[in-house]
Order: sequence, then structure tokens, then C-alpha cells
Amino acid sequence: MLLTDILQNVLLLKTIGETEIEISSIQFDSRKVEAGCVFVAAKGTASDGHQYITMAIEKGAVAIVCEEIPAETNPKVTHVKVQNSSDALGKMASAWYDFPSSKMILVGVTGTNGKTTIATLLYQLFRELGHKSGLLSTVCNYIDDVAVEATHTTPDALALNELLAQMADAGCEYAFMEVSSHAVDQRRIAGLEFDGGIFTNITRDHIDYHVTFENYLKAKKQFFDELSADAFALTNIDDKNGMVMLQNSKAKKYSYSLRAMADFKTRILEHGFEGMLLDMNDKEVNVPFIGRFNASNLSAVFGAAVLLGQNELEVLRIISSLKSVSGRFETIHSPSGYTAIVDYAHTPDALNNVISTINQILQGNGRLITVVGCGGNRDKGKRPMMAREAVNGSWKAILTSDNPRFEEPQDILNDMLAGLDMADKAKSLTIVDRREAIRTACALAQPGDVVLVAGKGHEDYQIVQGVKHHFDDKEVVRECF
Repeated sequence: MLLTDILQNVLLLKTIGETEIEISSIQFDSRKVEAGCVFVAAKGTASDGHQYITMAIEKGAVAIVCEEIPAETNPKVTHVKVQNSSDALGKMASAWYDFPSSKMILVGVTGTNGKTTIATLLYQLFRELGHKSGLLSTVCNYIDDVAVEATHTTPDALALNELLAQMADAGCEYAFMEVSSHAVDQRRIAGLEFDGGIFTNITRDHIDYHVTFENYLKAKKQFFDELSADAFALTNIDDKNGMVMLQNSKAKKYSYSLRAMADFKTRILEHGFEGMLLDMNDKEVNVPFIGRFNASNLSAVFGAAVLLGQNELEVLRIISSLKSVSGRFETIHSPSGYTAIVDYAHTPDALNNVISTINQILQGNGRLITVVGCGGNRDKGKRPMMAREAVNGSWKAILTSDNPRFEEPQDILNDMLAGLDMADKAKSLTIVDRREAIRTACALAQPGDVVLVAGKGHEDYQIVQGVKHHFDDKEVVRECF
């Protein structure tokens, strides 16, 4: 493919050399550079690709796309200056794979909580409706019915477009994807044509990356700012920032809610550990999901499906039979009469939602024992908040490890304990070993109680000193049974 064709949608500030040259591949990782490729020097969080331009040329790169052209250039190599290399990479990747997002209906889901559930349920729903569909999510990617392991919530631009191209080649009509704040900020989604965007909610998360909540909110909002006038934007107006997301969006604006008048209004009529009876736009439906947050997620799924032209009654019929996503309020009943719930909740707001839901269903007829930790090398500010949420809503909270990464597990637990007073500490236990913490919770549980294991959900690993070890909360719970 010619370099000029790859750059067709990129704003070029300066070009030195020939652009009518054949390119063998696009690379942004200097270790993967090969003869005949174009190397994109992008500024990342850990390193700056501009430092590797010379190395890339030595390894055979015939073109360089960068934000700063080196003082000395190789006359045999084309240099292209752009304003943002990451943005250029996204648009180049899209062109390289022949604009796959334009060959299907692409819907992005963003927000702090609920992204995985909404994207996955839309994927399941549309396949049940008879449409070949793709999914890009935290848990797993799917090209129709073929699973592809997920390594990031939103892959890098090249991997993302390659997956979309495989979906297009497989005949997928729809694709549903989680859009993380990192992906927006790092321009991984640049060049994609979205037909719809869904906003779930926004609470404190990823402050280690974004530094401030305002930056985090801006990253989410940017996704909606860039939607076209032909797309739809569906927002949760139960979140105070729900309408903020749509302020500058050119897309057609719609809302969903559990509390206020909205285009898609849902009410919970009955709920228990087996599911809920919902009223969705004045139509009743039984669903095997639990909690207000799931009622909100289903409202978004229903709204998006209708906005995509599907029949309301058929959508509700299928919603009633959908299955919950792995590690999202996943309920496991013990032979001895208590219930274990494994959930991905790893933010204070998500943990509060899950604990509140459990207590609403228990209504005092049983005790809640919560096992929770906080990840290492991530936002330290939320650690005391997570501990307080766990203790406030539980009969007993067990603080433990959750992917300590390169930090000492006890240091993380000390940060969590800093959020508790003496009375709170009396309601808590600190057990560094996560397996032992889960076993202790199950040993304390009596018939009618609930054991909540929060933070990891679908993950089947622990990262300790940078090494991945197999660890699955659900497996440990079943061992206890």
C-alpha cells in the first residue's frame, strides 16, 4: 500500500521526501520495525517514540511519521510531521485495513461502570436477533462466535482495526465496543466511524493516569464531542454528568433513566437474588439480573437496540433470557445455605452500588461479609474510600490483596486501613493472602448470609512483583464449598 494512501485522512504539517512509496507495514513499537515499514513515533506514558527514530531507520523503516522531525534526516527516508502522532496512527491504521468501521454499525460504550455489561449484552442480543456481530470488551473479544483473548479494555489502534477488519471479513453487521478513557486520550479510536455512543456513569477512577477527575471527565466527553451528526448519543441522566457528556455533541441525543422522565424509562417492580421484574417503557419484563445498576444497564441496552431499529417487543423478549457477564454480580449458591457473589467492583461507587443492592435484598435477614482489596501502582487516593465503603455496608469486611503489582501488599492494606476509625477496624479483618481471605469469609458465613468477593470479577490472575500467577475468585469460592 502506498504511503500517500495510508496518510489520506491525516493532517500533514510538513513532508520531507517521497510519499508515493510502497509500505510493507505500520509500526509504532521500534522492536517490531521491519524493512519497508512506516514507523510512527508516538509519545506514550512510559517512553517517547521519537527516541527510537534512528533505530527504526537502521532496522529498515522507509518512512517516519512524527511530531518533531530530527535535526538531521536520512535522504533515503521520508519524514512526515503531524500534530499528534497517536491520532495519525489511528487514522493510518484505519486506512491500512480499508476502513473496517465503515463496513458495519459500530457502537461505543463509555463510562466508569457498566461498559462491559452493556457492550456484551448488546452483542448477545443482536446475535439472538439473527445478526452477525462483534464484541470488543475487557473480558473477551468476539468475531461473531469466535473468541479472541482481550488484553486491554480498548486495544491499540493497529490491533483494534485488525479486529474490526476480521469482523467485516466474517460478515459482521454490528460491532459493540467498550471505549476506555485511556483509549480516547491516547487516540486509539481516531479514524473510527461510530454510529452510536452510550454513556453509563462517571465516578472516581484512573486518577493515577488522568491526575484529576476533570481530566477524566473530559476524556469521556471527548468521545461524544467527536460523534457525527448521523450517530446517536444515549446518556444516563441519573448521573449528574449525563447531560454534560452531550453538551457539544453533534449526534442525535437520547436519554435513559430509572428516576426521571426519559426516552427510555425503567422501573424496578420486584427484585431478589434470582432476578428482577422491570417496567421498561410501560412494558413488563422478567430478567435474571440483580440490582439498580443492572436495571440501568438493561435500560441502555434496550434504548440502543431500539435506536438501531429493532422491534421493542422482540428486544424485550430476548432481554428476558440474556445471561449475566462473567464476574459481574455473579451469584454462586453454597450447599450449606449461604450465597457468594463475585463482582468486578473496584471503585468506591461500584462497591457501594453492589453492597447497597445486596442489603436491599437481604432486608436484615442475613449478614454481608465483604472481601475487597485495591490494586498496586494505581490510584492511592481511593484506597481508604474503598475500605470505608466495605465496612459501612457489611457485617464484616475482610481487607486483602488485589493485584499488588510492584507494591508491597501490606503497604496497600495500610493505605486502606487509614480510612477507618477504631469502630470500623473492629468490624474488619486484614488478611494479606487473598485465598485465605476468601476462605475465612466463607468459614464465617452462616445460612442466609452473603459473601461478596469484590474487585477482580472475571480476572483469573494475580500480579505480584510484576509476575502473573493464576488466581480465580470463583474457583476459590467453589473450593470453599
